[in-house]
Amino acid sequence: MTTLMDLYDEKVAEGLLLRDPAQEEALPHFERIRTELAKPVKKGFFRKAPEPPKGLYLWGGVGRGKSMLMDMFVESLHVPVRRVHFHAFMQEMQSELHRLREQGVEDPVVPMAKKVSDAVKVLAFDEMQITDIGDAMLVGRLFEQLFAAGTVVVTTSNRVPDDLYKDGLNRQLFLPFIKQIKERLEVRELASEKDHRQDRLKGAQVYFCPVTPETRAKIDHIWQELTHGHEEVLTLHIKTRKVELPRYWNGVARASFYDLCGQPLGPADYLALADAVRVLVIEDIPRLGRGNFNEAKRFVTLVDALYEAKVKLIASAVDEPESLYVEGAGAFEFERTASRLREMQDADWGKPI
Repeated sequence: MTTLMDLYDEKVAEGLLLRDPAQEEALPHFERIRTELAKPVKKGFFRKAPEPPKGLYLWGGVGRGKSMLMDMFVESLHVPVRRVHFHAFMQEMQSELHRLREQGVEDPVVPMAKKVSDAVKVLAFDEMQITDIGDAMLVGRLFEQLFAAGTVVVTTSNRVPDDLYKDGLNRQLFLPFIKQIKERLEVRELASEKDHRQDRLKGAQVYFCPVTPETRAKIDHIWQELTHGHEEVLTLHIKTRKVELPRYWNGVARASFYDLCGQPLGPADYLALADAVRVLVIEDIPRLGRGNFNEAKRFVTLVDALYEAKVKLIASAVDEPESLYVEGAGAFEFERTASRLREMQDADWGKPI
């Protein structure tokens, strides 16, 4: 049987990965779960279902390869699995909670958890973190039900379990969830000294103009480097609205100018977007002016949100920042946006990716 270490060695031999001792040390913990899940289940009327394997909580700094290892693990499974960003999953659960409450369901957490556990055997999360009090109050009961149903949870995080929802409001009510993590998941640190992902953009061109087949190909290459060819739709829930990012993976999102600025979005939407991603690829920024004044105003608001949140921006545009908006109402105000777009091209700009 091909093991995860075999798959890792193949990728190193093909030049797709650089060997990292810390990553190699983490592989057996994924392999343990994979092996247990691959065992045939003996069926019989009086047979008790086997205990599910203990899950995994892999934490460590950004860019250390946690998501890459998770991808290998998920792709090797032959049981129903869902790979999803933790933030997106919790937004989905909050939306379902609201829907069931409106229907008068007395305890909506039970059917919510059953729906998830009936669909998958393994939940594979990227970036477990809790910043919202609503999520903090929900996760304990939700995951208690999921664990009771035999769902195996494997997750990555940038922080040790004890630091989840640190200094959060009513944190004492969240502490039982941390206890569940320690009991149900094996907690391991990926203590690599190298930030593999940061190196991919260090000093690289991130602003492309004009828009040509060549610049599109360069952005495609960056996207492939950052996502390894994986992507999904990320749905952000802002109050009663939904904002969809058509292409997303592991903190990196990609959308067109029209996707983000041609729609009736506002500051709250852009703040939620900036909070959800570390890198945003925005393509086909047009010439701005009287003819698309509303779109231009939204773009200014979007750039402000990204700038304040230190989101790394990769963009393609019809021209250089200073030449995007040269006449008409709003041209003077756009000078600050152009300055920010220029600053965001700096090699050291942005939070770790």
